[in-house]
Amino acid sequence: MNIFDIFYAARNEENAKEMAAYMKNKFKFLGIPKPLRANLSKDFFKQCRNDKFIDWNFVFKCFDMHEREFQYLAIDYIIIMKNLLMPEDIYKIENLILKKSWWDTTDSLDSVVGYMCLTYPYLKEEFIAKWINSDNIWLKRVSIDFQLKYKDKTDVNFLSKAILSNCNTNEFFINKAIGWSLREYSKTNKEWVKEFLKNNKLHSLSVREASKYL
Repeated sequence: MNIFDIFYAARNEENAKEMAAYMKNKFKFLGIPKPLRANLSKDFFKQCRNDKFIDWNFVFKCFDMHEREFQYLAIDYIIIMKNLLMPEDIYKIENLILKKSWWDTTDSLDSVVGYMCLTYPYLKEEFIAKWINSDNIWLKRVSIDFQLKYKDKTDVNFLSKAILSNCNTNEFFINKAIGWSLREYSKTNKEWVKEFLKNNKLHSLSVREASKYL
């Protein structure tokens, strides 16, 4: 069986209803929890590791499918194959962020964007900087959070710009992202985050999230 048939054979209607409800019924689900999904795709990914290029047709086919697990499968695949990502693939990643957008896929693609910007630093200013002022909240969210795993490699000037350009909003997913980015960076530089919160007026949700480890 191919990976699509394997996933369909593991369908669980009861789980599917619960998973869809958790995601506000925005997407259909097969009802495959993450641990099982990882187990089902293990052999498939083992074969993919020998490939010399990323199969973008597979990725976009997954994103065209109705069930959400296939979008998760595509992102897991990209993460496994990330060492083959090329600078021009940022256009494809942007497309994926905009396709069937919600926090689950967006936040998973955060790490992909973060990896690409460390590998190809110029992408940060040439592409991600434009997302800061995008009309799309998910691109904004990624521009704020793509440095989550950077620790002492965090570009605080870029982070400040992304936050301050988007902090005057009641949009939950933006305010949450701001708080999340500051909370993560506080694990590396607590004093910087304290000063940033002291000197800038942020939404209460952002402040609450950012202050968790202060």
